[in-house]
Amino acid sequence: MTQLLRQEVTLLAETVVVKVGTRVLTDDEGRLSEERIAGLAADLCGVASGRRRVVLVSSGAVAAGMGRLAMEHRPTDLAHLQAVAAVGQSRLIETYERALRTHGRHAAQILLTAEDVNDRTRYLNVRNTIMTLLELGAVPIINENDTVSVSELLTTFGDNDHLAAIVCNLIGAPLLVVLSDVEGLYDRHPATAGAKLISCVTRIDDVASAVQDGPSHLSKGGMASKIRAARLVTAAGGNTIIASGRHKGMLGRVMAAEEVGTLFVAQGKNVSPWKRWIGFTVRPRGKLILDAGARTAVEATGRSLLAIGVSGVEGDFVKGDAVALCGPDGGEFARGLSNYSSEDVRRIAGLRTQQIGDVLGHCPYDEVVHRDNLAVVT
Repeated sequence: MTQLLRQEVTLLAETVVVKVGTRVLTDDEGRLSEERIAGLAADLCGVASGRRRVVLVSSGAVAAGMGRLAMEHRPTDLAHLQAVAAVGQSRLIETYERALRTHGRHAAQILLTAEDVNDRTRYLNVRNTIMTLLELGAVPIINENDTVSVSELLTTFGDNDHLAAIVCNLIGAPLLVVLSDVEGLYDRHPATAGAKLISCVTRIDDVASAVQDGPSHLSKGGMASKIRAARLVTAAGGNTIIASGRHKGMLGRVMAAEEVGTLFVAQGKNVSPWKRWIGFTVRPRGKLILDAGARTAVEATGRSLLAIGVSGVEGDFVKGDAVALCGPDGGEFARGLSNYSSEDVRRIAGLRTQQIGDVLGHCPYDEVVHRDNLAVVT
């Protein structure tokens, strides 16, 4: 059953996003390994030699900078991290270019920040650039722009896992392959006696308790961040495979539907590009707390959110901003674009639509969030 499912997933994946972590690209001393990048480049070109197209999300800028600057320890302060990343990014892309060129392809560097995908116009520009590069036969190599990012650079779990999921949803790729330094997801900590690799996950919530991360002086990510990335992709109708990038030819084995790593199966129907952006990319500026009836209407029956169903407002936002829709317990279950500012929603919360005009002096919209601008994310 699992084998047939893997065959279906890989057969239908004409566009694949591959994410590779720092520890996959470095040697035992933590230095960027040109040999490993050469092997990865060969795998990428092998997969892309047929009808498939491949996009790479690559970590490794800080590690590459540490090697070029002969540093033994990863910096801990922001200024040095950004400086080392700036030095390392040039070396990283140079190494990819040399490796890909031997296979008749070229590396195309794309550095992104959260603002690039939060803004709808910039988001579409990024998508158009990636799709055009694929048409030209280049390999887009995407990384977070560590030289200007702030909070993302200092988080415990790497943002490039999250970035890979965003890229997957951005271009509508049906498959994300995460190449890590572990074989996949285990039912307990991999170092524990009797730990078993989980071959297939159909419900991420069922395995979340198995996730345990250990510290690393090189990489920012861990299994928890990879699970979050898988959740974003599968919730939008895509699939994710986490496998070990330490084994030569692993990407080819994944695409040949071998039972390696862990497959996370799509949780529902494929989500439209517009709702992928709303639900799984843009960051909410605030929260709307809904009563139980409103949550059911939005989540189960696909209705718009009316003011009468809003019981609370958190944060400050303006008309058109993305907001998180939360149930009575505060848990987020959907996201949407608000037709009203936070100030106005606070004034009309709990009111019937016909009362909005009496309070605001006008009623430009019947809905606080229209169902066309809303995506359920659970």
